[in-house]
Amino acid sequence: MSAITSGARAGWEDLLTGESSEIRQVLHIIRMVGPRRATVLITGETGAGKEVAARALHLAGPRSRGPFVAVNCTALPEHLLESELFGHVRGAFTGAVQNRAGRFEQAHGGAIFLDEIGDLPLDLQAKLLRVIQEREFQRLGSSETIRVDARVIAATNCDLERRIEEGKFREDLFYRLNVVPIVMPPLRRRPSDIPLLARHFVEAVCRAEGVSPKTLTADAIDRLSAYPWPGNVRELENAIEMAVALSGDRAVLGATDFPLATRTRLTGAPAAPLSLPDCGMNYEQTVASIERNILRHALARTGGNKKAAAELLGLKRTTLCAKVRTLEAAAAGA
Repeated sequence: MSAITSGARAGWEDLLTGESSEIRQVLHIIRMVGPRRATVLITGETGAGKEVAARALHLAGPRSRGPFVAVNCTALPEHLLESELFGHVRGAFTGAVQNRAGRFEQAHGGAIFLDEIGDLPLDLQAKLLRVIQEREFQRLGSSETIRVDARVIAATNCDLERRIEEGKFREDLFYRLNVVPIVMPPLRRRPSDIPLLARHFVEAVCRAEGVSPKTLTADAIDRLSAYPWPGNVRELENAIEMAVALSGDRAVLGATDFPLATRTRLTGAPAAPLSLPDCGMNYEQTVASIERNILRHALARTGGNKKAAAELLGLKRTTLCAKVRTLEAAAAGA
């Protein structure tokens, strides 16, 4: 657990495992803004623990007894997202056979967590801006105004300022969301937390699976600590879950239970440093080409199975699909 040794720990702090200065900074910000209603924007790489931080933020304030409603903005088709967020009335569209409350109504008195906010369509960005500013909205197909009291917590792995420059994200919405920024550091920047996280996940997985407790050898800890974890905390958790599942009745997990060298090769990292030509290079095209090759390799390795490819790369399936669409569109427009 997070090593805050002075004074009693609040329950929400147990959600954030670590003792590094980076995770202590996250804890400090949550402790300061938890009791407030201020909108919070959490940024960080895929798998870094943005939703965990959002849940901790919710539990750190007086709204903790209210609902915590999570919405992944890329998990639903665009034509259903507005209804999902704001609800609809009967007859609003084909298939709307009864009135339905949206996620904002469900979050009344608590918090709504909008994950992958950078992928929200522009027309919905305008409606979200109004909700944040006015604390009111209308269900799809209705003229009735509904007041809502819900804290808004958003998260993204995108560079929103870059998306603003590209005309894909509203600048006014960015400033409304970014009242209090929280940056979740990638796991490679807090290697001192890896042993704590690994032991925490071993304990949690054994408890969830109803198996006898297991321990990690020093060699296993060394191997886990040396790995760069491109998929961050989520990838570490998955590696621990796999090791526990495949270890059978053994009470000890060793280095051989974690075949991480193979995973490192599958990320597509070059064997030698990339050389920079004397004449320079197009940075955006080069990075896009590398990313495209990684995705193609993963999809080829899994026979086109996007879910399996996403797991191989430590990504969400929706994130992988979005990257594929973006890179294909960029290639088509080149």
